Amino acid sequence: MAAISRLSGALLPALLLIAFPSTAAEYKLGPMDKLSIRVVEWQTAEGTFREWPTISGNFTVGPSGALSLPFTGELQAGGKTTSQIAGEIAKNLQQKFGLRDRPEAAVEIAEFRPIFVSGDVETPGKYAYDPELTVLKAVSLAGGMRRGETGQRFERDFLNARGNHDVLIAERNRLLAKRARLEAELANAKEIKVPKELADNPDAQKLIGDEAAIMLSRKNALTLQLNALNELRTLYQNEIVSLEKKMVVQNRQKDLMAKELANIGGLADKGLVVNSRVMTLETSFAEMQSKLLDLDTNSLRAKQEINKATRDATDLENSRKAELTSDMQATQAALDEANLKLAMYRNLMTEALVNAPAAAALAGSGEGEGPVLQYSIVRNSGNGETKEIAAEENTPLLPGDLVKAAISNVRS
Repeated sequence: MAAISRLSGALLPALLLIAFPSTAAEYKLGPMDKLSIRVVEWQTAEGTFREWPTISGNFTVGPSGALSLPFTGELQAGGKTTSQIAGEIAKNLQQKFGLRDRPEAAVEIAEFRPIFVSGDVETPGKYAYDPELTVLKAVSLAGGMRRGETGQRFERDFLNARGNHDVLIAERNRLLAKRARLEAELANAKEIKVPKELADNPDAQKLIGDEAAIMLSRKNALTLQLNALNELRTLYQNEIVSLEKKMVVQNRQKDLMAKELANIGGLADKGLVVNSRVMTLETSFAEMQSKLLDLDTNSLRAKQEINKATRDATDLENSRKAELTSDMQATQAALDEANLKLAMYRNLMTEALVNAPAAAALAGSGEGEGPVLQYSIVRNSGNGETKEIAAEENTPLLPGDLVKAAISNVRS
């Protein structure tokens, strides 16, 4: 049992270490890759594992692609996988010491060789590699586009200000059209007047058309609600008329029953009519009065519902006016803010043009133009030669890649 315990205690770390290289089995090692190596030997006589601490640890692949280890000497690691190196280490140790059982070697990548960023970036240099590293991430690590050149900075300032200015112009035009629609709704006008600020704008008709559609939709919704309330009032008014007619008939029947009861009451006093007949008439008379009270109550309820429908219609109109007024205030505030920002961006563009005359060429350029970074990657082809390939922002990088970034004044 003790031997089994020692076996599992020594074997478990080794198995965990061996499991890692499988995730990068196809990765080819190269100079500056750092490897974590661990070697254990099975001793048949003792039935236990023995670790080789001298050859276990972290080692770096040299500039020539060689890996120098105790006992095994130099191994050519460049262009090989971690599993291939592990096999060579175990084989060399077995041969050197004449071991009956071949040792087990586990090799994993402790740290990939770095990547390099050069060109028009803020801080070119060497950076640690990450398996999910892309060109854009590498350039971000290097601080992004170089900001040291004053002219380029003002060109960027001009382009940013112009872009924000154009966005705000479009937003202001939408706000002007919305304000015109709110003014028309508050005045109960049938059409929206084109604001003078949009008189020469080619998109004015579309903007006003969109707002007109909104106004028509809101008006139709309000009309439907008011019509529903009017129909409800009409329904209750008809109910009141019907109840009043029933009350007239019921009152006439009550009067006739009262006369009959009076006549029978006199005969009952003389003993000419049985009392049961009198009681039946009195009960019917009481029921008639109860029905009249119910009709009167229903009439009052219908009148209350008419008043409530009238109040609801008034509240609906008042709520609409309050909402329109609130929207008008918010729209005007947004317009004032947009105008202030437009003035600020115009001043920024003017400043950029004064400080960098080259930015004037961008004033008439098309949308999306301006200084941008263009990328290429210098990569080791695996046979000792390098090649340069064009790259995009999302191009994935490999360990040892050199990313070259160059500023171009016009986006391709």
